[in-house]
Amino acid sequence: MTKILHLSDTHFGTETPAVVAALEQHVQNQGVDLLILSGDITQRARRAQFASAQAFIQRLNQIGVLTHLSVPGNHDIPLFNLFQRFYKPYANYRHYLGDELEPYFENDQVVVIGLNTTHPRRHKNGLITPEQTHRVCECLYQSAVDKVRIVVAHQPFGAMVSSDLKNLQRGAQTALQAWANAGLDIVMGGHIHLPYIRPLRQQYPELAREIWTVQAGTATSSRIRHSIPNSFNRLHIHSSQEGKRVQVERWDFQQDQFVLGTCLDLDWGSTNP
Repeated sequence: MTKILHLSDTHFGTETPAVVAALEQHVQNQGVDLLILSGDITQRARRAQFASAQAFIQRLNQIGVLTHLSVPGNHDIPLFNLFQRFYKPYANYRHYLGDELEPYFENDQVVVIGLNTTHPRRHKNGLITPEQTHRVCECLYQSAVDKVRIVVAHQPFGAMVSSDLKNLQRGAQTALQAWANAGLDIVMGGHIHLPYIRPLRQQYPELAREIWTVQAGTATSSRIRHSIPNSFNRLHIHSSQEGKRVQVERWDFQQDQFVLGTCLDLDWGSTNP
C-alpha cells in the first residue's frame, strides 16, 4: 500500500499556526509515503513565504514523509512585482521548491504526473496545452495498467457547483477525453477551496472510461471558503494484477486536531484498459 497526503492552497503567508501544528502531528502519527502539494503554496510568491513552505516540507520529511511532489498555483507567481511576474515568474518557486515545475513520481503501485497549468499572462485560470495533453498520454501508455495513474494540476477539471464552472481548466474536455483513452484514473487539484470527490463522466459523458476528480480544500490557510474547515486528503493506494483500489479520506480540522471526515473507496477491478 502507498499512502499519499494531498494538500492544496496552503497559502503560506496566511497560515494558521494551530492548523500547521495539527497537520504535522497527523503526519507524525500516521506516516506518509508521498506528499502532494497541488498549488497555491504561497499567498503572494514572496521569498519569505516560500521559505516558510520549504521549512514546513522539511519538517514533514523529518517526521515521516518519504518524498514530495508539488506543482505551482496562480498564487505562486508574483502579482504586484510585474517585472518578476513576466520575466522571472517561477524564480522564487524554483529556488525554494525545486526546478521541476511538472514533476513525475512512480513506484510499484502508482504513477503521478504533475502539470503546471499557470502562466504569468493569466490571472487565475488554468490551461491544459496540446503539448501537455500529449505528454500525459505518452506517460500513461508507457505505464503498467495495474498501477493507479494520477494527474495533479492546480485548477479543477470538474465542478460541483455552477459558480465554479468559470474556474475549470481551459482545454479540460479535450485533455480528459485523450487521457481516458490512455487509461487515466484520477485527476487531483485545488484552487477553489472546496473539497470533493466526483466521477467526471457525470459532467463529461463522452469519456471512454471513468476518471475521478479528487479536490482538496484549504490545507493550512485562514482563507477558508465560507464555513468549510481546513482539510486535506489521504489516499491509500492498493494495486496489484488482481485489481486496483484507492481509499480516499478527507480529514477536517476540529478543536486543534484533524479528524476523519468522509471516506470513499474507488475500485477499478481487474479489467482496467
